[in-house]
Formats: sequence, structure tokens, C-alpha cells
Amino acid sequence: MTASIGAALDWWGRTKPDVVALVFNGKELAYGPLRDWTSRGARHLVETVKVNPGERVGLLGSNSLEWPVMALTILKSGGVLVPLNSRYQPAELRKIADDAGLSAVIVAPGFEELAERTAAMGEGFSIVPFAHFEGLREGSADSYRVDVAPDAPTTILFTSGSTGLSKGVVLTNRTLLSIVLENTLTEEGFRPGTTTLLVLPLAFTPGLVYGLLITTVLGGTLVVEPDLVPSRAVTLLEKHSVEAIFGVPLIFEAISRAPEFADADLSALKTAIVGGAAVPTDLLGRWADKGVLLRQIYGMTEAGGVATATIRSEAMDYPDRCGTGSIFTEVKVFDANGKEAIPGETGELVVRGPGVTPGYWNDPETTEQALRDGWLHSGDLGEADESGRVKFVDRLKDLIISGGINISPVELEVAIGSIDGVVEVAVIAAHDDRFGETPAAIVTVSNGVDAEAIIEHCSTVLADFKVPRYVVVTEDPLPRLPSGKIAKATIRNEYKDVHQRFEKVR
Repeated sequence: MTASIGAALDWWGRTKPDVVALVFNGKELAYGPLRDWTSRGARHLVETVKVNPGERVGLLGSNSLEWPVMALTILKSGGVLVPLNSRYQPAELRKIADDAGLSAVIVAPGFEELAERTAAMGEGFSIVPFAHFEGLREGSADSYRVDVAPDAPTTILFTSGSTGLSKGVVLTNRTLLSIVLENTLTEEGFRPGTTTLLVLPLAFTPGLVYGLLITTVLGGTLVVEPDLVPSRAVTLLEKHSVEAIFGVPLIFEAISRAPEFADADLSALKTAIVGGAAVPTDLLGRWADKGVLLRQIYGMTEAGGVATATIRSEAMDYPDRCGTGSIFTEVKVFDANGKEAIPGETGELVVRGPGVTPGYWNDPETTEQALRDGWLHSGDLGEADESGRVKFVDRLKDLIISGGINISPVELEVAIGSIDGVVEVAVIAAHDDRFGETPAAIVTVSNGVDAEAIIEHCSTVLADFKVPRYVVVTEDPLPRLPSGKIAKATIRNEYKDVHQRFEKVR
């Protein structure tokens, strides 16, 4: 026995069997049936699929009632949950499958062909359709689960890095439960029995950690939507007396523009946290008029999602600040010498606390670079004021953050560079009114390659959200540094208004 997500689920299944745990499109699942279904599913994974403790199990599908059931089933089997982005192409999924060493992938309806194409590209893995678990939904009470050591990996979340290579961020029961504890102490919206509305993908860090896992440990109700429909989101906030919601600014913007928003009763909403882009002051005001404080956060997958959030009393006065850390989590700004920067000085944001990852999966070199002297080095630039309130300034790394999703320029450059006739390419962030940033490709060609061909190729090898929205084709060489490297800073400056000078290609 150990402190685990599975143990929490079993407790609520015994003590609150009739309380609703999950809601999806009007369908509900209470804690008693959820406990029993996940236990039967875990037994099936261990005894039939032959998943051993510590083996990595992928989960492929979009938001549904069954997705969180399958995620909890994997955790209760002793396997390591590896959520997979259902918008990825086979080559992208293959990279994660190889890095994680997947032994099996549980697949939602409609994604079987994607899983099969991925498996065919390399070493095979067991493909287990959701349908295999549907027959296990009914049956006698069951509390089967396999507990792993508190510091053993339970989840690996793959996130894009500035190198263009996916990195598997390891989370353990200890890190996950530490995140739950800290949020319970600091957030009014994350208390036992809370109700959370999720309009983000379950497979991403916010959806999995702050949606499913925190809510499950707290014995709360998670209302999951397939995607964002603003008017429906307002209705659900009222209907379920939702206490917590989170997302990027465009989500809160869209909800606030719904006709139903003006007369909605949002008095139950206690935690509304925003990340991924700066929050416009008029948007803050719109929600404040409804009695809801939108609070800016700074975080990353390696820090469990959220490292710091503005406290409620300062949300309106310091809209561009992200708080001073939390009870157990410290956030500082270090200068080039690895010392704490003076107030107002720009430096690297660093984090330490119990919710920080113990490292990257099978990547000791990257782990050693990121975790130094007890601090997680983010690769992000920030500054702190005299009271320690931190502010995100820019990224040391070149990641493009589009609607809160990381996109690696290097990955796009590799894909475009493989096209016959492309001489060189640089991918930069372009301004986007809706998503904050979107990819723009500056491409030097030699034999008539056009933007249409580039987009067509990218669409076959990359997820749609990674495909460049702007493509500038030229026969002129790209500027380079004395070292021979492409001068990204020069290109960013030259094309800083690319969204104004060029039309979107898709």
C-alpha cells in the first residue's frame, strides 16, 4: 500500500460511491462505478495484456468519458501512463513510442488506424481498443490495484524542447500528490468535493494534472467538454456551480463574449487561472465585473504545470505578474552567474519545490542540464520586483507558444528542410490575434518550390497546429552569424511584422 492516485480513487469509491466523478456531454459516472470499472480494467491489463509494473502504456484519443477512465485504469495497473496527442501524425507518435518504449497503447474509437500506422513504422506494441474495456463496466465491486513506490514514475508527459526533440517529463505519485496538497492549501477552488470545468485536452498537462488527477484525489467532479463552445461553457459553469477553470486567455475571451455571459451567475467560481500568454486588462475587467478574478500564472510541465500564480488580492493591481511562488514552491530569477538577480534585472526563471519533476525519461544529460543545485532551470527569461513578484519576459529557447501549446521551430525546420529544392529554412513566431503566436517559415528555395508544396508536405508529417500559417519563399540566402549558424535574431527582426506584410497561407 502507498499514497497514490489509485488509493484516493478507491477511498472515494468506498465512501462516496454515488457522488458524480465525471461528466461528459450529459453522461455521468459516479465514484463507485468508476472505482470498480478501473479496477477490472487494471486487472485486464495485468492478466490479459500482460502489462508489468513500470511498463509504459500509451493512451490515444480525444476527450471523452472513457479517456479519464482509461488513464486511471493504467495508473491502477502499475503501468506508467503516457498520454498521446491525438492530433499527431504517425511519425510524431512513433518518436514518442520509441522514446518511451511503449509496450501497449489503449486506443479510442476512430484512432485505430493511426495507432496501427504508428506501430508499423517500428517496433510493435499491443493495440488495445477502448472496446476491450466496455464489457468490464458492469460487474461486482472490485478494488484491484497495483501500487508502485512513491518515487517510481507513474506518468510521462512528452513536451517539445528547443532542440526539436520530444522530452519525456517524469511525474511520480509523490510529485503529483505534492501538487494536490499545495493547491489545496492555496486555492479556494481546489478543495475536497470541488467541481472543475475542463475545455482543454485531457492529454495535455493542464487537463491531466489540474483536471483529472487533482479532481480525483479531492473526490470532486470533473466536467469534461470535447472542445470549447463558449455559450455551452457558460451554461455548464452555472449548471454545475463550477469552482475551478483554467486555460489560455483566448478561452476566457471566447467565454466572455458569449451572449449568456452577461446574465450568468458565476458566484461559485473561486479559481480562474490563466497562462500561456499575457492577459489583456479589458479581459480582466470583464471577468472582474462578474466577481471572478483571472489570475496570471507561470508554469511548465517540468514544474507540474503551475509554479506560481498571482494571489487574489493582487490580481487587478499586478495583472502582468505571476505571484511570488507558493507555500512549498520557490520561483526566483537568476543572473548569468547563477546568483539571484536584483529587482528589475532580467535573468532566467528557476523553480524548486516538491512538484518539480525528478527528471526526463531515459535522458540523464538533459536532466543534469535542467536540474542544477536543486533548481529547475526553465530556459525562460523573467524579472522580479522588490517584493519578489515575478514577471515572464521572454524565452531563452525558441519555442513558439500557440494557444498555450508548445511548438518546436526545429521540428518544423527539419520537416521543411527535407523537401527537394529547399536550401535552408528558419521558423519563427508570428503574431496571431487568436492564439498569441503561430509559426512562420522563411524558406530559401532553388528550383521553384512554392508555399503550397511546403504546406502540403507539412500537413502530411506534422499535426495541423504545427503547420506554418505564414510561408515566405525567397531565392536569397538567409542571414548567418560568423559561426555559420542562421541568424535567427536578425530574421525575427526583419519579419517581426510578417503577419501584416504577408497573407496567411492556411
